[in-house]
Amino acid sequence: MKKILRRILSESVHLHVSPDTLSDEADLYAAGLESIATVHLMLAIEENFDVAIPDEMLNRKSFSSINSMADAISRLQKQKVTS
Repeated sequence: MKKILRRILSESVHLHVSPDTLSDEADLYAAGLESIATVHLMLAIEENFDVAIPDEMLNRKSFSSINSMADAISRLQKQKVTS
């Protein structure tokens, strides 16, 4: 999942550094992620992982790092399976 997220970051948004050089905990906003780019990132995540990101998850915390995005996607996938 994290490999896919790094690919999405490379293709969908412009960061100051390559996503491949960032740790899983690195602050993506400090690396140059901007709010408008977060929308592009969200759409790419929804398409690649077949999830719908609800409004309550549209916040800085959910998109702040590769780990936070992976955790959010995992929760959404689990909810999808149990519903």
